[in-house]
Parts: sequence; C-alpha cells; structure tokens
Amino acid sequence: MQNEHGENVDLYIPRKCSYTSRLIGAKDHGSIQINIANIDPVTGSYKGESTAFALSGYIRNKSEGDMALSYLAEQNDAKIAAAAATMEG
Repeated sequence: MQNEHGENVDLYIPRKCSYTSRLIGAKDHGSIQINIANIDPVTGSYKGESTAFALSGYIRNKSEGDMALSYLAEQNDAKIAAAAATMEG
C-alpha cells in the first residue's frame, strides 16, 4: 500500500521465486536470494551491477536449485547481450 506521497508503507512485501513465479512466504526458511554479477560481454570485466534472483524453498527441496539458477543466469546473459547489441547498433 502507498501513502499520499507515493511511498511504500507496507510492513512486509513478499518476494516471488524467479524460476516458478510463486510467492515466497514469510515462513519459507528454505528460500534464498542470490546476487549474480553482470559482466561486460566484450571485456569480461565486472561492471559494478548485479541481478538478484530469489529461489523458493520448494525448488531447493526438489534439488532443482542448481538447474534453476543456471537457467536464470543464461536468460539474464541473453538479455544483457541483446541490450549491448542494441546499444552498439
């Protein structure tokens, strides 16, 4: 909920799993959030930016966390490469 100044005033804002789009509840103690660094596709150096991915405990309990994180990182790399190609051309 927002007040008249447009500021968030909610006490708890739930996260969503980046892989399944499920809401991550407050009592999901198996969930994690990982920040993956964005690197420059040309030089391979760190640009100072990162992308956050949240994985629910449901995915981790099914032992699919590694697969989910690899998939999300590949999708993020494709988006960054497409954005870099758009900026160059």
